[in-house]
Amino acid sequence: MTELLAPAKINLALVVGPERADGRHEVATVLQRISLADRIALERSDALEVTGFEGDTIVRAALTALAEVAEREPSWRVRIEKQIPVAAGLGGGSSDAAAALRLANDSLARPLTEAELRTIASSIGADVPFFLTAGPQLGDGDGTTLEPLRLPQDYWVLLLLPRGEQKSSSGDVYDRFSNEDGFPERRAAVRKALALGSLTGLPPNDLVSSPLSDELLAHGAFRADVSGAGPTVYGLFEEQSEAVAALAALSDRGRAWIATPAW
Repeated sequence: MTELLAPAKINLALVVGPERADGRHEVATVLQRISLADRIALERSDALEVTGFEGDTIVRAALTALAEVAEREPSWRVRIEKQIPVAAGLGGGSSDAAAALRLANDSLARPLTEAELRTIASSIGADVPFFLTAGPQLGDGDGTTLEPLRLPQDYWVLLLLPRGEQKSSSGDVYDRFSNEDGFPERRAAVRKALALGSLTGLPPNDLVSSPLSDELLAHGAFRADVSGAGPTVYGLFEEQSEAVAALAALSDRGRAWIATPAW
């Protein structure tokens, strides 16, 4: 049995444009892995079996697609050990799928190429290809066109999953989005901030906002926003002690984790 960590991500920026012909939206998003991670274990089996997380559909779909392209049966047993909260805007399912794709592909007598693997990943979900790359990335188009970025990695991340908040699917959040005007300008603002190497200059999340962002800023975060379609809010801190103090002050708001950027 082989294993991989499947890290969570935060969206350091997410600006959203009009709906595309394929049903996805145009976006410009800055994607950063963090140290909070699931663990994926895989071995060959007589049939496809996914255990450890009853709600999984995406790992099963990814391995079924891989087997079809590889012209073989999807004969793997996968165990998912969840640490990333589900439906929280942190990309846990997409990361699990990418890790499973990587492990299953490595088990093939003739592994698919990176390009083939990314094509499968793109068909499964917009965030899945990101988790097959290394380092922070700028996601453009529908989010699957990726460009590596050089960004600061020397900060601490406080994640807050607000108590009692449950979101509908990411698709529903995108379907309710109606602020398409000015997308080219907001996308340009993302690139301008990146050119300056400024995380603080990145525009706020277009899809969702939270008053917790202001509270995190008041407790010393140099940037705070909602990740993805939410509801998790993150704060970035220059010092670990600041993140720990903010965690103590806001611990009654919901579940919380302290993490670091991950490559």
